[in-house]
Amino acid sequence: MSLLRQGLNQLAERWLLRFRLRHELHTPSASAQPEAAQNERVLLHVGCGPTSIDQIPLAGFRQADWNEIRLDADESVHPDLTGSMVRMTAVADGLADAVYSSHNIEHLHSHEVPLALAEFLRVLKPDGFVVITCPDAQAAAQMVAEDRMYEIAYESAAGPITYFDILYGYRPYVANNPQWMAHHCCFTLSTLMAVLVEAGFAVVQGARRPAAFDLWVLASKSQRSPEDMAALAQDYLLPSA
Repeated sequence: MSLLRQGLNQLAERWLLRFRLRHELHTPSASAQPEAAQNERVLLHVGCGPTSIDQIPLAGFRQADWNEIRLDADESVHPDLTGSMVRMTAVADGLADAVYSSHNIEHLHSHEVPLALAEFLRVLKPDGFVVITCPDAQAAAQMVAEDRMYEIAYESAAGPITYFDILYGYRPYVANNPQWMAHHCCFTLSTLMAVLVEAGFAVVQGARRPAAFDLWVLASKSQRSPEDMAALAQDYLLPSA
């Protein structure tokens, strides 16, 4: 077989795999998924967008033994796996040591949130954990109650963010892609922790950053002592300076 034909066959096989994943025609085998080397831990970066582990602002993920697998519904950001966070058919049970989700969960409808958390639980190893960060609806709502809905909360790389944007999605992004960029639900710290407990996570710890208008929650699939959870939180709960 010529090199050209081999190349065309490989392209066709990759296209067919992506087509099946996108339309959820089958659940890929473990051989279709990126594999971690021995002694490496697997991080499943859900809804990664264009970012990678280097941009995650948590000290723990800067340790060298993490092997990142990027998953996103948008093929244009070149994820390792393409799929929805509510049905991650491309990810095997118990694959990941950790799941990281930054500003994704608010884009789900409320009835989809338990589906996504069940998927997070499924793909984690027995001693795995998830880190979720999302907007703090309580902090934004306080400004709305003061009739400051369209005042600027902070400046982002994309532009000024208002309290309206925090609750409903950054309007320029929503205008360009309402299906993916609009916010369909919101959380306070207590409600976010509660849905994780309801989903079956054994231990949940969280924190608010009112000045940054975000929530950070760390949830363990298995039971951990308060001391173990505190040690884990040191590296995986709040952004490092």
